[in-house]
Amino acid sequence: MVPWNKEAFRAGLRFVKNRTFSMFYREYEQLLEKEILSSEIPDHIAVIMDGNRRYAGQLGKARSFGHAMGAEVTEQVIEWCYEIGVKELTLYAFSTENFQRSEEEVDGLFNLINEKFLKLYYDKRTYEKEMQVRVIGDRTKLPAFLTESVEKIEKATEHHQNFNLNVAIAYGGRQDIMQAVRDIAACVSSGKLSLEDVDENLISKHLYPAPGVSVPNVDLIVRTGGDERVSNFLPWQANGSECATYFCAPFWPEFRKIDLLRSIRVYQARKDEKNQEQSYRVSKVVNFLRVGKYGEKGEELGQLLPVKKQGVS
Repeated sequence: MVPWNKEAFRAGLRFVKNRTFSMFYREYEQLLEKEILSSEIPDHIAVIMDGNRRYAGQLGKARSFGHAMGAEVTEQVIEWCYEIGVKELTLYAFSTENFQRSEEEVDGLFNLINEKFLKLYYDKRTYEKEMQVRVIGDRTKLPAFLTESVEKIEKATEHHQNFNLNVAIAYGGRQDIMQAVRDIAACVSSGKLSLEDVDENLISKHLYPAPGVSVPNVDLIVRTGGDERVSNFLPWQANGSECATYFCAPFWPEFRKIDLLRSIRVYQARKDEKNQEQSYRVSKVVNFLRVGKYGEKGEELGQLLPVKKQGVS
């Protein structure tokens, strides 16, 4: 008779459980991807990659371990976005507030970011995808070796137009707007611009990366790690476009393709709701004009005033 081995039994049980879950996960992922591909894909997704340090802490590991695992997920997310047809991806890699962390952690992050930029530079897939890589943020705060790698990858991909990857380093949304305002004020003071030239388009052109084509409006912001806030990330591009937001619990190193697909499904559902609301309002306008009885339709006219402000007549 074979002696009872508790550890072997537990190992076998874990194997069966993981294999079953893996099969279910793949099927669900395929169904979800098929569903979201049948509708409109957001052109521009921005991601706040939060939770690396907490993930490492839960495992009893150093913070550098969490950042390294998060960097691996970042590479996968770039691939997933490209595969499903996203045109632009902006990643919040290092904020201006992150400089308050320990010197050891900041140096480790800059070294890790530098390593990933060099990997992109030498990876043939960067050129096969025609992926343009740009950095947004205050470059004067970056170490020389990282600035050199940034300029290297930007120069190598500057003519690519198929997929845009923006990496926010030493970035803050208010700081971005402030530097744009200062730049515009200097142009007005020197006579290169007049006050009448200043409008939304002009301000957008002076946002990071300036000079150059500015980051466009965001369609969807994704934040991991459980916090429901956007942390001063792309305020001009996000608030102006009323973009969708998706907050999820997994820490960034735990982020899966399913989570990305779910975020896109939220964007699509919000888009459908707005389209239905607009269609309803337009139908009310048509019915009102058809009946033409202002006395009987006074209440409906009051409901239509916001629509007329949007240009529907």
